[in-house]
Amino acid sequence: MIYTDKFCVEAPQGLMLGLNRFLICSRIKISLALQKRGIMNQFTNEELLDLVQKATSGDKKSLETIVLGIQDLVFNLSLRMLGTFHDADDATQDILLKVITHLSSFRGESSFSTWVFSIATNHLKNYQKHMFAKFPLSFEFYGDDIKNAKINDVPDLTQNVEQSILAEELKLSCTNVMLQCLDAESRCIFILGTMFKLDSRIAGDILGITPEAYRQRLSRVRKKVADFLKEYCGEYGNGACHCADRVNYAIQNRRINPAQLDFTTAVPKEMTDFKEAMEEIDGISHEFSFCKTYQSPGSLKKFIEDFLNGSSFSVVGSA
Repeated sequence: MIYTDKFCVEAPQGLMLGLNRFLICSRIKISLALQKRGIMNQFTNEELLDLVQKATSGDKKSLETIVLGIQDLVFNLSLRMLGTFHDADDATQDILLKVITHLSSFRGESSFSTWVFSIATNHLKNYQKHMFAKFPLSFEFYGDDIKNAKINDVPDLTQNVEQSILAEELKLSCTNVMLQCLDAESRCIFILGTMFKLDSRIAGDILGITPEAYRQRLSRVRKKVADFLKEYCGEYGNGACHCADRVNYAIQNRRINPAQLDFTTAVPKEMTDFKEAMEEIDGISHEFSFCKTYQSPGSLKKFIEDFLNGSSFSVVGSA
């Protein structure tokens, strides 16, 4: 039916179908827009405080809104801090549980994103269960491997996967693992300033240092990474290392797996949660285009769903 201010008439079937499609598409666009904006831009701090109060009072929908709104942020921070999807998934679960069980302590004295980042960075800087905590890396080791690896002595191990796909997987994996050559504090500074582009006042507050100290340390660590890329990397610098030439060597050393392409199969996601972006401090931020962000894996979404539907949900109100 189509209603006017005086009467109603039966709408033609074609018009109603078109209207239904329009409404469905509109809902989808709105939903995608909200997902892209993230929880920190969907709500004011007052609205987030209200959500937190409802969640800690036992409102499952409010808690779901909060957790789903921060999962990608936490996962991407974990991925860069720890180096692998598996370790990032595990750490993200731990961090989300910490956020959930400490929700009642959020008082709105800082922004919600700053509060979440503080919990996440403290957890990740001291996280010892990931692979590179057991097998630490250094730029010296990485550079020596690039110079001296016998990449031409390795047989074809591609398992019929396209060389270009494996080369892209290696490029994304390598630049992510390269960050493990930094100590945890420097890695965290690099990630907050280069990937998330946090304003130095916010980042300094998260890390407990002054904005000036943060900017100085970020500039130093970015120069260190940029200098390494320029010397060794043929993809982002002037080095002799090209991913396509090292695919089989990387498979042999279990750096990539043709049967499990984590990076190239991950769904990209633009992080737009932060209204105050990092100010330009060194003129080299454009050199880190590899700092892509991704949607959380399905296993993490299932973890959240199982938690919300399980008996553990009761810990929120009692925390």
